[in-house]
Parts: sequence; C-alpha cells; structure tokens
Amino acid sequence: MNLAFSTNAFKQVSLEESLRQIAVCGYAGVEIMADVPHAYPPHVDARRREALRGLLADLRLALANLNAFTLFAQGDTWHPSWIEPDAAARARRIEHTRACIELARDLGAPGISLEPGGPVPAGMDRAEALRLYREGLEQVLPTAEACGVNLLVEPEPDLLIERPEEFEELVAALQHERLGLNFDIGHFYCVGVDPAEAARRLAPHIRHVHLEDIAASREHRHLVPGRGAVDLRGVLAALRDVGYDGWVTVELYPYEAQAREVAAEAFAYLESWFS
Repeated sequence: MNLAFSTNAFKQVSLEESLRQIAVCGYAGVEIMADVPHAYPPHVDARRREALRGLLADLRLALANLNAFTLFAQGDTWHPSWIEPDAAARARRIEHTRACIELARDLGAPGISLEPGGPVPAGMDRAEALRLYREGLEQVLPTAEACGVNLLVEPEPDLLIERPEEFEELVAALQHERLGLNFDIGHFYCVGVDPAEAARRLAPHIRHVHLEDIAASREHRHLVPGRGAVDLRGVLAALRDVGYDGWVTVELYPYEAQAREVAAEAFAYLESWFS
C-alpha cells in the first residue's frame, strides 16, 4: 500500500501550492479535490491540465484519486445530490460527475470518489432514493468506461449508503466493472461497523481507501491519525490480509487552518506502517 494526502485540507491555498506542501511532507501520492477552490472541472482548461501533470511529475507525486464528492461550486457538501426531488438539480450532479471523469482521464487518476446518493430528502422513501441513484450512475458509467476511470462510491454516515450491506445491494443491482468502493475507514466506524471486518467483507470492491481517526463517541468528525479511537493498525493489517495494495489517502478536511502541520503529523505517525 502507498500513502497519499487529500488536498481538501488545503482549501486556504491554491491547488498548486497544496501539491507542493504535500510533497514536502513526504507523501508519495495525492488526492485532488475536484471542486472549488482546487480543480472544479470548468475552471481547469487544457493548458492548466497539462501544467498540473507536469507539476505532479516534477514533485514525484502520483495522483491517487480525484475527489468528486462535494459540489461547493454549485451548492454545498452534498447538494445538488444524486437523489434531489428536482430533476434539474440531479442533472447538475450528473454533468459534474461526467466532467470529473474526463478530468481524471486527463490528469491520470485511476478513479473518482462519489457521494453515496446524498441525504434522503424529507418525504422520499428509500426505494425511490435508490432508484434515482441507480439511474444517475447508469447515465455516467458509459463515460467512465470510455475514459477508463473507476467510479468509487464512498459510504458516509447519514447519507443514502452508509453500511456494507447497503453498498452490496447497490453494486449487485448495477453489476459494472467500473463501479467500485472508496473505503473510508472512519465512516464505517461512525456507523458502528468494525472497519477491519468491513475490509474483509468488501475486499473485492475496494479500489481506494480514505484514512482518518474518529473519537470513541463515533461522532463524524475527522481526526488526525492517533488522536482518536480507531484501531488503524488493525484495519491496515486487514487490508493487507485481503490483498489490497493500492492507495491509502489521509483525509483531514476539518483542519484548513493547520493543513501543513496535520499533514506532517499524520505522515510521521503512519510512515513506518507503509515502509
């Protein structure tokens, strides 16, 4: 496994500066936020895409993943979601995802991580929400196939897909080789699931991993590795046991004011586990 860091902790500086700071901290890879203020696709023209590829090469940073979860450029962390009651709002999420797939292709990212449906709107039952999510994914999977990019659903507390069995239900219904899992260690811990057991259960679907610590209260707030209660060493051992050898990206977006410091702290804590 290889260790990366997400630029979504560095929203107070430019994308290019965030890449430089992440490289200085020692990480081998980076996950780029496909949203403002970093790489919202309409703001990244062909010349800048080429320049970013060059910068990544100069910094010897591999592009581990493109994070297409948030959509602050048009709404907020979750909206517009895949399951909005309004069809026009759903269409904006779908078009954004297509644009992220193309950006991932152009920058060389193997996949993009996706919001797991979104918050279920008041008055909408789960069956209808799942139908809308499946229909949205079906619209973007051909683009993913054509571009050679994986679509990675990221289960999250309080959203449509939270738990292993819910993810399994979704992929069983769609059955597409480009659809996989962004395995977020802390998210599973928050919903009362043992992340090590989830890693063993979901092993065939895991294409990328997010790592953060979580307090013993299981409150959904990302903490610097080592400051919480998650058995991170045990989860990483489980991932190794099932043969996962891809990227593990540290995601610490709550720490915008201390991004460089927490990136360095996390690397120092985790480095020996990846050597």
